[in-house]
Amino acid sequence: MPPTMLFKIIGGIGILLISAGILSNKKPQENIYHILGGLCLMTYSIFINDPIFIMLQGIFILVTVYDLIKNK
Repeated sequence: MPPTMLFKIIGGIGILLISAGILSNKKPQENIYHILGGLCLMTYSIFINDPIFIMLQGIFILVTVYDLIKNK
């Protein structure tokens, strides 16, 4: 499998995880899905070398981790 396809799959998994988090009604579980999805999308954004998307995902992950810690 070429690396490009692998990173597209990782990005797709990230989108699915974030979507699952949005559909989840349980706050800790929602945050875990968002963090894992954000990490997948961060990996993809680093691969495509998109600085705006990298910053967006970094902020998204940090805010979600903060929310997870705050609500425990």
